[in-house]
Amino acid sequence: MSPIDWSKPRLRVRGLRKQYEDKVVLGGVDLEIYPGQIVALIGSSGSGKSTMLRCINLIEEISDGQIWLEGEDISVAGIDQDAVRKQVGMVFQAYNLFAHLSILDNITLALKHVQGKTKAEAEEIALGWLDRIGLADKADSYPDKLSGGQQQRTAIVRAVALNPKLLLLDEVTSALDPELVGEVLELIRDLKETGTTIIMATHELSFARDVADWVVFLDQGVVAEEGEAAEFFSNPKQARTKEFLTRLKR
Repeated sequence: MSPIDWSKPRLRVRGLRKQYEDKVVLGGVDLEIYPGQIVALIGSSGSGKSTMLRCINLIEEISDGQIWLEGEDISVAGIDQDAVRKQVGMVFQAYNLFAHLSILDNITLALKHVQGKTKAEAEEIALGWLDRIGLADKADSYPDKLSGGQQQRTAIVRAVALNPKLLLLDEVTSALDPELVGEVLELIRDLKETGTTIIMATHELSFARDVADWVVFLDQGVVAEEGEAAEFFSNPKQARTKEFLTRLKR
């Protein structure tokens, strides 16, 4: 495995556009994300946050622009999308755990069938993560026996266990009761300490301020403002940003 070059972007996006017939969802987005960085995408519903994540993971076909993952153009025609998705983990707000599999089997499935690990190797990795997040005693339980917060933490760990180059989190706390949100946010805070590279679309602004290194404010499909998290929240430059942040504080 080649050493990580911390000075080069892990992900680079240039002129990303996504259009459905006459509706422009992303109107030319530029973005750079470095290894170990956590970037928060914020913005109103319909601003393009989720669409952007889905374009990066090649779930949505882009209308124009380019996306590079560690220097490789993954937006080029004919790219092996499955190979790209082995490097990019994505977690949705709806958990998407397999109901017929135990928590342990949910996590080990891709480790065995995508990465070719033995049952013993996969279970060692999975149990290590479950122990780390306090769910080792739930390894043999099924998803319907876990709380929403426990299910979401399992979904995140399932993605992280594959050691992706990039982890995409799409409003992973939106479907949770308020008292369960903290469990998931704590896991993301822990992942920051491991050097995991994360892009998270979130409406949890206090969490974005505390955990993100960089914040990108999307407004009507374009980047209205971006910057270091502390500076972004304490001293926004654009009138639209100030209006957005003020409205959410009410």
